[in-house]
Parts: sequence; structure tokens; C-alpha cells
Amino acid sequence: MEELNIKIDGKEYNVKVEETDNGKLRVHLGKEVFEVETKKEIEEEILDIEKEKNKDDQNKVIKAPMPGIIISINVKKGDIVKEGHSLIKLVAMKMENDIIAERSGIVKEIKIKKNSSVNTGDILIVLE
Repeated sequence: MEELNIKIDGKEYNVKVEETDNGKLRVHLGKEVFEVETKKEIEEEILDIEKEKNKDDQNKVIKAPMPGIIISINVKKGDIVKEGHSLIKLVAMKMENDIIAERSGIVKEIKIKKNSSVNTGDILIVLE
């Protein structure tokens, strides 16, 4: 436990600070005890929230699973699609591959055109 003199709004306080097992700080001020989250914990929590948000955003993006050529686009902007719906046909190594919706949604953007070449990971369609 560490003793500190702190100044808040012009008043000086003598406090004792200790770290808890769960990484928080316990601050003793007279007979009162406060448990405080550290900046690191708050940053980690924000990162977790951002990761979850990015995961949701990634579910909205349909990417090319392999390099190939787009031979047909089976949807247009504004179409409602259900999970499993065929969105695009892509030819790779002389084989036709159906690119399907991994979730239901509305087609927000189509990033490719018929006969265009794509690489693995290229964004093909964005769903809402």
C-alpha cells in the first residue's frame, strides 16, 4: 500500500492506494474506501467494444475467397437477401463458384463489375 498526498480543488488529502487482485485500485480516504478502474482497464474495455463492432462490420462485407473473374452478379443495390442467397458467380481455375450471403441484409454497395478480376480478400459486396 502506498501513501500519497493529493490536491483536489485546492484541498489536500492524505490517501492510501493499493492494487487489488483484479487490477483495480483501492483508494482509502479517511474511513471511506473507493475502488477505481485504471486507465489501462478502460482502454482494454474500449478495445473489446471496438473489436466487437469491427466483427459486426466484417459480417456486412462479402469478400472474394479466392482470386478469379466475376462472371455474374445476381443482385443489385437495394435488394433484400437472405442468408445462403447466391450473390455472385466467380470463376477460379476453370470452376464456377457461388459466393453466398453469410447473413441476411440489404445490398448497400456492389464493388465489382461483371468480367472484372478480383484477388483474395477484395471486397465484392457490402450489406446493411
